[in-house]
Amino acid sequence: MRTNDRDGGSTVQSVDRAVTILELLALHGEAGITQLARELDVHKSTASRLVSALERRRLVEQVEERGRYRLGVGVLKLAGATNARLDLAKEARPVVRRLAAETGETVNLAVLSGGAALYVDQVAGSSSLSTYNWVGQHIPIHATSNGKVLVSEMAGHELRRTLGELKAYTPSTITDRAVLDEQLEEVRERGWAIAVDELDVGLTAVAAAVRDAHRDVVASVSVSGPTFRFGPERVDQIVPLLLAATEEINGHLAHQPVPH
Repeated sequence: MRTNDRDGGSTVQSVDRAVTILELLALHGEAGITQLARELDVHKSTASRLVSALERRRLVEQVEERGRYRLGVGVLKLAGATNARLDLAKEARPVVRRLAAETGETVNLAVLSGGAALYVDQVAGSSSLSTYNWVGQHIPIHATSNGKVLVSEMAGHELRRTLGELKAYTPSTITDRAVLDEQLEEVRERGWAIAVDELDVGLTAVAAAVRDAHRDVVASVSVSGPTFRFGPERVDQIVPLLLAATEEINGHLAHQPVPH
């Protein structure tokens, strides 16, 4: 369903007001509808609707039925996800740095974020030709080695929901779901993924999974560089180093609390 500009503006305004409510509750600790409406400069009914929407998501909760609200446990869940990523990057950083030094190539650490691979850390090796920083970028799942690793063990229905449209970025991008399924099966069997010219022509990357204490895939590490340098022999040299690095990170994470 398409929305007109007025509807879109109204939606953005509502989102902005809802975020402001969260900020006000963080500032004050507790607040009632009347106070929130006054600080937002809106009618009480508008403030009440916004609070109700946040309450359904458990982002706010009522305080002992007294008509006052505070931040809810849903905020803790969101914060926990952020902390988990920060902890992951911190634990992996020395290993990522060493892997970049060993291979001379760019090493990236990625996590799944919605329907994309989110790059959370990067270290450039001595042979890296590009200084482009991928950190903070959301990268297509089906066109990258990191993405393939991150979804390789997903159940069918979850995988369909996560992948969405298989958009072509280069002539080598996989847009056939059956072909992608075959590649994901290979990832599961051999423990690593490869993408050759699939996101950018001239770029090749290999990736392997990072696992938590339950052996669930929580991230991936990739080694990438120009395709002309990533022939079969070079890939065979890099893969053992990559697998050793991810196993080392796994060992670090095994001693960390697993977020729920």
